[in-house]
Amino acid sequence: MASITIRNLDDDVKRRLRIRAAEHGRSMEEEAREILRQVVGDAKPNHDLAAAIRARVGPLGGVELDLPQREAMHEPPTFDRA
Repeated sequence: MASITIRNLDDDVKRRLRIRAAEHGRSMEEEAREILRQVVGDAKPNHDLAAAIRARVGPLGGVELDLPQREAMHEPPTFDRA
């Protein structure tokens, strides 16, 4: 396991970490680990871009569009060699 040292931590941040750790019944070190686990999480990227976009904008509601009727496709040109 790796370890890190955090220097120049504001006294107020350390105090709030100590209080939060006490509220959760953990040491400050374990509380910091848990915070890092939650924030950093798994390193798996989200490969489903459509699902990510849908999740973000879905709660905003949708829009119904009136799409024009499609025309029949034209016959492709023929290039007969005569």
